Amino acid sequence: MATITLNVNGWKQPVDVAPETPLLWVLRETLGMTGTKFGCGRGLCGSCTVHIDGEATRSCVTLVGSIEGKKITTIEGLSPHRSNPLQRAWIAEEVPQCGYCQSGQIMTAAALLTRKPHPTDDDIDASMSNLCRCGTYVRIRRAIHRAAQEGDGK
Repeated sequence: MATITLNVNGWKQPVDVAPETPLLWVLRETLGMTGTKFGCGRGLCGSCTVHIDGEATRSCVTLVGSIEGKKITTIEGLSPHRSNPLQRAWIAEEVPQCGYCQSGQIMTAAALLTRKPHPTDDDIDASMSNLCRCGTYVRIRRAIHRAAQEGDGK
């Protein structure tokens, strides 16, 4: 065990965990931030996506010891009161069915819009590698385009 100080959603969070603990479990179990979901545990599905220094990152395969001092943003820190253009677009386009993967989808889309404020369908298809068991990909694409028109998606 070690004390590692994480910068989560703008707050310094000291945690006493083993450095090889996946960030996902520190967020969920240690810090009580359950918006980030466990999916596959191998970094493939994207349900656990957060931002580390602005980059979409799979938290289930990211060890806390490797990210001390870096800026971590979770779905809870994306914006207060679902005011982010992506969150509003997700609601307007009625994207979620079961909703389980959606926080990871939104975090991946937010990173995309930071890099490309007005992405094409090809840009979206190339960036959105997250899996959705409900198959809401068409609505996800529409929501990303809506958010791009509405604002900068940040």
